[in-house]
Parts: sequence; structure tokens; C-alpha cells
Amino acid sequence: MRLDDESESTNFEVQSGGSNRAGFGGGGGGGGLGMLGMIIPFVFSRFGIGGIVVLGIVALVFGGIGGGGGGSLLAPVSQTSPQQSTAPGQLTDIQRTSLRVLGSTERRWADIFAKAGKTYTPTTLVFYSREGSSGCGAAQSAMGPFYCPSDQKIYLDTEFFNELKTRFNAPGDFPIGYVIAHEVGHHVQDLMGIEEKVRAEQARASKAQGNALQVDMELQADCYAGVWAANDKNLLEPGDVQEGLGAAQAIGDDTLQRASQGVVVPESFTHGSAAQRQAWLKRGLDTGDMTQCDTFNGSN
Repeated sequence: MRLDDESESTNFEVQSGGSNRAGFGGGGGGGGLGMLGMIIPFVFSRFGIGGIVVLGIVALVFGGIGGGGGGSLLAPVSQTSPQQSTAPGQLTDIQRTSLRVLGSTERRWADIFAKAGKTYTPTTLVFYSREGSSGCGAAQSAMGPFYCPSDQKIYLDTEFFNELKTRFNAPGDFPIGYVIAHEVGHHVQDLMGIEEKVRAEQARASKAQGNALQVDMELQADCYAGVWAANDKNLLEPGDVQEGLGAAQAIGDDTLQRASQGVVVPESFTHGSAAQRQAWLKRGLDTGDMTQCDTFNGSN
């Protein structure tokens, strides 16, 4: 990725502390990229599990159905924290890279929302090591990166990127962008009211339906990650798309289940198969159009 000209986002926090890092065998993400893949993200688990077909949800939220406009964007959240440290000298190189990616997403999504007559409210990226705290409960490295809708923040232990490279064979720098842009995609869903609609449906549906709807949520975030990259014309370098698709393949539910238990159980998918994740990331990359990311209408 060409990030040298990208300004670092100032919307971040650094949580201090932490204990011995948990392995990838436990925990559960929260609206996250899904390294574990086989567990319902804890952000949604308290709502039960369910699913629906969401018809024309992008058009609904951006106004164009029913004469009224759809969900309103949320107000900015506080960026203060008793554990916050924002001194630039304390940031690692990978944290700085992450903040350049975040800054790029802020500019691109601000443009996309502005074209729809809306205002984009940025998320906050919270760095922690081993263990931290979030508005959705404890943050642990074993969860992988996740977005918490309760405080509208992304939680990231950057050691995850080493795991992605060494344990899941997804090298390169574009997977870093993919990871962060995927979580920002969940924030976009939150701002548009999609996340709230999905949680409401999950509260009154079956486990199988809930898994299916969770897959739709994650695939849409993958597509939104592609939309971000496609709208940053100076970002991509030769090989970046292949790196991103390789990362999507590495974290598909079927890939992870096959590696961990030797058998694939599609009914238990919560993030999508490798082929699905690749397809929706590529759709975002190819079209650069968020209206092409309607994963809820059975086309996945």
C-alpha cells in the first residue's frame, strides 16, 4: 500500500497494561474480522441469534424509500479514557501504519457519505496489548480485532498482524488495511442503522438464521473494506489485491474449521466461507460502490 502521503488519524487511544497473552483457542470477537470464525461474536450474543432478508437497506438508510429518509447518523463519541495515552513518541511503527489506514478510511467514507447528503462520524481505534477493556466487556487478544457498537470503537492488539502473517499465511501490508477497513465497515453499518436492525432480528430468530445473518453482516463489512480501497486511488500497488484476497481466504470459516477440527460445518459459519469473503471483498474493490454490498438479499 502507498501510505506515505496519508495523514495519521488522531482518533485513537492506547490502553496500558495487560497480562499473558491468550492463545487463539478461546474467546470470541465482537463484530470482528473473525479469526476464530466458529464463535458468535460476543457483541451480538446477548441478543440471541436470528436472521432476516433486509430489502434495499442502503437505499432505505440513505433516503429513497417511503418518502422520509432512513436512519440518522450518530453523534460523535467521547475520545477520553483514563487509560488513554496519545503521545506520538509512544507509538510503534505498526500502530502508525494502522493510523494511516484509519485516516484514509475517514477521508474516503466522509466523501462517500457527503455524496449521499450525510455526515460521516469517525470511529476511534483503541490499541491494547494482551488484555484491555471495551464498552462491550473485556478485550482479549484471542478475540482478534473487533468493533464495539456500544462505544463505537475498534479494539486492536497489533500482535494480530503477526499471527495473520505467520500462522495464517497472509503476508504483506494490504492485509493490515483489510483488517482495519473491515472493522470500519462495521462502524459504517452502525452509523447507517444496519447493525441495530440486525440485532433486533437476531433477538427473535433461530440459531441457524442468526448464523446466516451474522455471515451477511461480516460479508458486507468485507465488501465495505473493498469499497474503501477502491475509492483511495493512490493506495493500491501491484500485488495488493492478491494479498487481500489471500487474507480473506485464510480467515474463511471453512478454512479455519478445516484446520482446527478437520471437518467443515456450514451451518455454524458466522463470517462466511473463504470463497464468499473473497467474492465480497473483490466486489467492493471492483465497484467502489457501497450500494453493491447488499449481502442481505440472498446473493451470497
